[in-house]
Amino acid sequence: MNHQCLFGSPIRLRWDAGSEWQLVRAIVASMPDGATLRKRAATMWRFAEALPVPHPGALSMGEGMTPLVVAPGRSAAFKVDYLMPTGSFKDRGTVVLIAAALQAGARRVVADSSGNAGTAIAAYAARARIGCEVYVPAATSSAKLSQLAAYGATVREVAGSREQTAAAAAEAASDPGVFYASHVYNPFFFHGTKTYVLELWEQCGGRLPATLVLPVGNGTLLLGVYLGCRELLAQDLMPRLVAVQASACAPLARAWADGSAHPAEVAGLDTIAEGVAIARPVRGAQILAAIAATQGTVVSVSDEQILGAYRDLAAAGLYVEPTSAVCWAALLAGLVDLEPDSAHERVVLPLCGSGLKTKPYFDGAVS
Repeated sequence: MNHQCLFGSPIRLRWDAGSEWQLVRAIVASMPDGATLRKRAATMWRFAEALPVPHPGALSMGEGMTPLVVAPGRSAAFKVDYLMPTGSFKDRGTVVLIAAALQAGARRVVADSSGNAGTAIAAYAARARIGCEVYVPAATSSAKLSQLAAYGATVREVAGSREQTAAAAAEAASDPGVFYASHVYNPFFFHGTKTYVLELWEQCGGRLPATLVLPVGNGTLLLGVYLGCRELLAQDLMPRLVAVQASACAPLARAWADGSAHPAEVAGLDTIAEGVAIARPVRGAQILAAIAATQGTVVSVSDEQILGAYRDLAAAGLYVEPTSAVCWAALLAGLVDLEPDSAHERVVLPLCGSGLKTKPYFDGAVS
């Protein structure tokens, strides 16, 4: 049940002549009208017609419909996705992915993650009462390791890079009856993360903001957002996508600056934004193509800028992990054009992961 094709390439969300992102097993997504939406529960499943699996019943924990919060002192808003059952936006893709695993008859799932995807997969696997094995880099935060253990997952720490961790998980997933629950390779995940923008469309009165700023490592949120935007395109203008990376590990920002359609070769130095520290994103070319299609851009911010933004958000009552502060850091650094303040023109940034899932960076905790 491995979800890679030969030679390790990811299953494609196909790019056809009409420039539509599609599943390998294509679905016809549709949007219910406003009157219908108002009668439905405030979860991501209110957009059931746009998802490739039916409502998963008791598997769902009410994920989705996270609030929009006004950003302090800027014409921008935060979509607070750390208010999810496991504390990160990864629940959006994971609930769809585990629902697909159950449909496939999986008895056990294997995943690789630097933290948030793994904890989400472990939680939903526990709820589905199927086995779960998660491969993590040795540098994964202790808070996330504790969360994985609490859900009953078997944790395999890999002394190596993020790419070596993924390779170890893919090898384990070749066993019979095992479902490779990869948030990078498996296209079902992107149909879950696209609900971020479907919700935003509804929350903004049936339109989308002019600019969406997104943190990018493997691009699971950005590609899901782009997929959702394509499905909404007949009803709205395509937003400009601005991707933000940590300067210490920025293969996409480097490629963008060089005019390349493929990720640059980078060393991948340590960064406090561990969630976007992906030196070799397997969907890098797709990410760059999606950004180019929206006349967007890719920028990077230093750890010093990320730390300042992290503390700034906490001072505004928003306690996030450092990875979630990269977009705010880019905005504070003047790397994001701010449009006039109106329902359509404003900028929206996600707050993707809770600060409770990583060590605190206050009171001299960072040298």
